[in-house]
Amino acid sequence: MPSVKYLIELTDADRKILKDIVAKGSSSAKTILRANILLASDRNAKQRMTVAQIADAYHTSPTTVQTVRASYVNNGLESTIYRKKRETPPVPAKVTGDVEAHIVALACSEPPEGYERWTVRLLADKCVELNYVDSLSHMTVSRVLVHSS
Repeated sequence: MPSVKYLIELTDADRKILKDIVAKGSSSAKTILRANILLASDRNAKQRMTVAQIADAYHTSPTTVQTVRASYVNNGLESTIYRKKRETPPVPAKVTGDVEAHIVALACSEPPEGYERWTVRLLADKCVELNYVDSLSHMTVSRVLVHSS
């Protein structure tokens, strides 16, 4: 038996929103699943179900049911149902098509004096030296060369 029991008492407005989500079917599968879990957990529903029954009915785990119920109690409907926004913006790619072209061109050119062939570390260092990028990992160079071949 869980140590914290979350009693779900949906408001009329919340219930209407959840029923619309399920009825329309145009939301993501995860959103519809969460809506169904909350509707089945509603204390005022005609046929309230246990956590195990909800998990069986919607082909999910009891942990997921508990997580959705806990999120609703702690965070409200919007945070529980819909995907949350990113807190930080995505980091732009360091290697653009232009940098990739320079790496491939360098790899096809003659290696530096004293070397028989280019290594990925040499290519990374040369790209930084030629100011194509501020810094570059040899693993990134390796991935670029593998994907370009």
